[in-house]
Amino acid sequence: MLKQTILPAIQLFFILTLLTGVIYPLTITLGARVIFPFQATGSLLTVHGQKIGSALIGQTMNEPLYFWPRPSVIDYNPLPSGGSNLGLTSATLQATVQQRRADIQATYGLPADAQIPNDLLFASGSGLDPHISPAAARLQIDRVAKARHLSNEQRVQLSNLVERSIEPPQFWLLGQPRVNVLRLNLGLDEMR
Repeated sequence: MLKQTILPAIQLFFILTLLTGVIYPLTITLGARVIFPFQATGSLLTVHGQKIGSALIGQTMNEPLYFWPRPSVIDYNPLPSGGSNLGLTSATLQATVQQRRADIQATYGLPADAQIPNDLLFASGSGLDPHISPAAARLQIDRVAKARHLSNEQRVQLSNLVERSIEPPQFWLLGQPRVNVLRLNLGLDEMR
């Protein structure tokens, strides 16, 4: 009896472990590296041979010379990925959003009734979102231009850079148009 049940179970355990724990993951990993080499290795962006970040994970950026990403509750740390889990009725969330609104109004000299893109007021669900809306990028053009002391001609180039950086919805139907902040800032550095 033992030989008829335990031995086949042990054999099946090792066969399935080999198939699902070794062969399948290796096949998928190698296939991904061949078909999607950039994405399979983390979508890392490099400048002069140095890795500076991933196109898929936002980064903290608060220098006036650069475009800023949307807020992150986890400070773009991928290990505890997640949002704050605060609902719209949360007093903490309301206070945080009001403070962000006040900070943006002060930074950009906006009137109290100005429309501010929601992605500058609310953190993303994952806390790692590398994108902002085109409206959020356009709002920041004047601040970046002033911080960099750009001429009117260079400001037009900056506006054109933002417009060229707008990515369409995925497959032209999923999601909204968006701007990858890291790629936009890299383009901004190349503009010099």
